[in-house]
Amino acid sequence: QVQLGESGGGLVQAGGSLTLSCVVSGRTFRGYNMAWFRQTPGKERELIAAISWGGGRYYVASVKGRFTMSKDNAKNTLYLQMNSLKPEDTAVYYCAQAGRYGGEVSGGYDYWGQGTQVTVSS
Repeated sequence: QVQLGESGGGLVQAGGSLTLSCVVSGRTFRGYNMAWFRQTPGKERELIAAISWGGGRYYVASVKGRFTMSKDNAKNTLYLQMNSLKPEDTAVYYCAQAGRYGGEVSGGYDYWGQGTQVTVSS
């Protein structure tokens, strides 16, 4: 059974930093796209960062240059380093893993964590 578990969320002032972690159990990282999404009330879940099965990175424009996604294959752990946080970054953050081997990073995420709240105060 594949399980993902995020941690590291919290309350931070604007301009601050947080690092989110996501531990994947029941399945290897290798060969599967991994991603971070975020969601605010009333809005759809938004893909903000992804690592493809081949190692390529994708970032949505609103976080590019501020957020860095990385992974530790040995620990089966995904990270999201978030710097220069803004109030508009406030959301529940989810990690996700693709259900199928390979593919595009834009979709196909079948496994999700429970989410971790990030709140950025102004």
